[in-house]
Amino acid sequence: MYSGPVAANAYYQLALDGSISTFVILGPNHQGFGSGVAIMNLGVWRTPLGDVEIDADVAREILNHSDIIDVDETAHAYEHSIEVQLPFLQYIYGSSFKFVPICFLMQDLETSREVGQALAEALRDKNAVIIASTDMTHYEPHKRASEKDREAINAILQLDEKLFYSILESRNVTACGYGPVAALITASKRLGAEKAELLSYKTSGDITGDKSAVVGYAAIALIK
Repeated sequence: MYSGPVAANAYYQLALDGSISTFVILGPNHQGFGSGVAIMNLGVWRTPLGDVEIDADVAREILNHSDIIDVDETAHAYEHSIEVQLPFLQYIYGSSFKFVPICFLMQDLETSREVGQALAEALRDKNAVIIASTDMTHYEPHKRASEKDREAINAILQLDEKLFYSILESRNVTACGYGPVAALITASKRLGAEKAELLSYKTSGDITGDKSAVVGYAAIALIK
């Protein structure tokens, strides 16, 4: 109920861009289970809107280009950051797409760049889109959270993953999925992304009216 109206801006933009065969969805590992960077390469994920099949061929390609990603279902068992993206995609595309989930427990810059490079190699000639799932600042007053988040967002808009990490550290921006964002930036640049566009920014305070301790959300499109 908080992040959904913001995320919808990204999915609306995506819906205008035509059909997509495969989505690679990156998210943080909040629970601490499983491998440092964990992929699932077989099976389906079930939501109230039906089943979504994992793209085994694309998963295999990603694994072929990375030494750091492990096949590990346990990392995904209790994690929400990837699965909450699927109903948006099912609403737009029905059952006409497949996906690959990658969960990040390790989120240092070197790891994220390596994953991003593997994604770029694996997806170079494919009709695929990468989605990175993260919240922004957690549980700070609306004004302060917005100011900090805008600085971090500006680094993303510059397609500069190193600057993004620098701002996270210097401003103590408590984004949970910074590794997935950095991997997305890295992959996107290698795949020809030339710009990024902020589609929406809100905090939970914009929904509830209570701005004393909010969580920030942004929808950003990286575009060729």
